Amino acid sequence: MSESPSLAVPAVLLPGLICDARIWAPQVEALGDAVIAVDGYGEADSLSAMADQVLEQAPARFAVVGHSMGGRVALEVFRKAPTRLAGIGLISTGVHLPKPNEAEGRFALLARGVEEGMDALIDAWLPPMVWEPNRLKPRLMDDLWQMCSDAGLDMFERQIRALLARPEVESLLPQIRCPALVATGAHDAWAPPVQHEAIAAAIPGASYAVIPDSGHMLPVEQPEAMTALLTTWLDHVAQAEYAAASKH
Repeated sequence: MSESPSLAVPAVLLPGLICDARIWAPQVEALGDAVIAVDGYGEADSLSAMADQVLEQAPARFAVVGHSMGGRVALEVFRKAPTRLAGIGLISTGVHLPKPNEAEGRFALLARGVEEGMDALIDAWLPPMVWEPNRLKPRLMDDLWQMCSDAGLDMFERQIRALLARPEVESLLPQIRCPALVATGAHDAWAPPVQHEAIAAAIPGASYAVIPDSGHMLPVEQPEAMTALLTTWLDHVAQAEYAAASKH
């Protein structure tokens, strides 16, 4: 061949609980065709069903990057179709099974939504997800609040039930052989750095990053840093694809 074709693959970006493609809006704007943001999971009521939706929409070969609950969906995508993945990114997420009081806490939040409305649920749930200084950023909280409001109470219930019924995934981590990115915000109280350090340590050769000045909503709290991290990692994914193709 006279020249090497580009072996860059698109990154399919997955949202978390009651989020949609808007959580990845800065990265879509900055990276263009290099990324595809999934706009939610519709009526899916299990992580497996969410992964099936992603696989139906995704290109034949792609990198998958999941934020929060989306990280767990990304791992189900890996479980179902490891040979289609050129890379996997796990952002502000977890791999543990439900903790003793998790169901109680999630259903208490749901009950608040049922009794007082979705606004009350969001008012209780959303602010702790954002590092306190970032809550003062213009439009950030309004945009996040609107996204969660648009999801609605029924979707919240479906998705928390999916999370509470989540399968074991820790045994999947050592099986990941494609380039992996593990990252979180330095001030993420929900999915803290120590949790991600352990995830990265379990995946052979994983890249690990902690983004300063961010809570759980990393892609919109520190969009430039998240975009830069994705850009560097996608270059690494493309290099790995080229190296693999050169062997054949």
